[in-house]
Amino acid sequence: MPLSASPLPRSLALLFAVAAGLAVGNAYAAQPLLDAIAAAFSLSPGAAGAVVTATQVGLTLGLLLIVPLGDLLRRRRLVPLQLLAGASALLLVATARSAPLLLGAMALVGASSVVAQVLVAYAAALAGERDRGRAVGLVTSGIISGILLSRAVAGAVAELAGWRAVYLASAAATLVLATVLARRLPREQPEERAREQPDGRARPAGRAYLPLVASTVTLVARMPLLRVRGALALLTFAAFSTLWSALVLPLSAPPHDLSHAAIGLFGLAGAAGALAAARAGRLADRGHGEATTGAALALLLLSWPLIALLDRSLLALALGVVLLDLAVQAIHVSNQTLLLAAAGAARSRVTAAYMVFYSLGSAAGALAATTVYAAAGWTGVCLQGAALTTAALLLWWLTRPQPGRSAS
Repeated sequence: MPLSASPLPRSLALLFAVAAGLAVGNAYAAQPLLDAIAAAFSLSPGAAGAVVTATQVGLTLGLLLIVPLGDLLRRRRLVPLQLLAGASALLLVATARSAPLLLGAMALVGASSVVAQVLVAYAAALAGERDRGRAVGLVTSGIISGILLSRAVAGAVAELAGWRAVYLASAAATLVLATVLARRLPREQPEERAREQPDGRARPAGRAYLPLVASTVTLVARMPLLRVRGALALLTFAAFSTLWSALVLPLSAPPHDLSHAAIGLFGLAGAAGALAAARAGRLADRGHGEATTGAALALLLLSWPLIALLDRSLLALALGVVLLDLAVQAIHVSNQTLLLAAAGAARSRVTAAYMVFYSLGSAAGALAATTVYAAAGWTGVCLQGAALTTAALLLWWLTRPQPGRSAS
């Protein structure tokens, strides 16, 4: 049952999208700054990669240990607290004077960034059944845009004022959003008593927490839809990460020799595609989630021949980037809309489990892309992306619901 009788106001949904985009963007802002961070702490290029690793480890732990709390605690209180924790972690990064402190602070930034997933589940609950896809699409657009834009914004700010200024500015912005959301978030009625015992009496929150986290894992075994949509997320975000992890390598090398700021413009193109896909949620609301997924996977496959033309035409590359991000975003929105509609009162836990697949796919795609680029160049990277997309399309085709067969 929805937490609100009326649809989620667009202004509040936009605020959710901004907060989610900023939180997730904070976890990816270090990628264009690694050379400057390595120089500040006298790290080798190989050791600098530990900054990204620490952030991803924190993000994964946050998905498993923090996001499920949205089904136990009032999200109206949880969201501002997470944002305050994020602002504190960003401040620690900006003022860190040793590598161990930096890595620990980066892990905290990653863990706090999962407030974005709490906001997705919160928006879905507030919106109600008829507008759930619209709300999920809007907030998810904020997340994808945050990932794509963070690289460009971080690079521009760092050129003007240094890499520490990036985290100081993010800390200030996060603090402002925490204050605004603390005032704007609507009061909610719990959808369920997550800490209720079989006899109907409430157990202490501390005793409810461990079973709650454990149930996040068991949901994967109990929900076929979660397994299928999670596998689709793993494959499509591995393809997404294949492009964005390797793209800087050929563009920054001869004959292109593009600056970080110029490379960041491709992120802006990708963000435009991601924003255009927000309507996928409306299609899912109308019962077209499966068809949208199939069409988006076909579009994703079509993007790779264009991306492969990087050395011949940057315009073709830009078009391929737009198509890829539009497709990945449409699949992501469709996945979450279908899952949240089936999740009932376990929305935060289902979101957490789904996003673990997403995180694993992103990490695997990035690791494989840089290795493949070293061995087979840009052609090899594009073949990897196309192979992952083909696997996802085949998975969707084999598991799509048939008349008379349940998908949940």
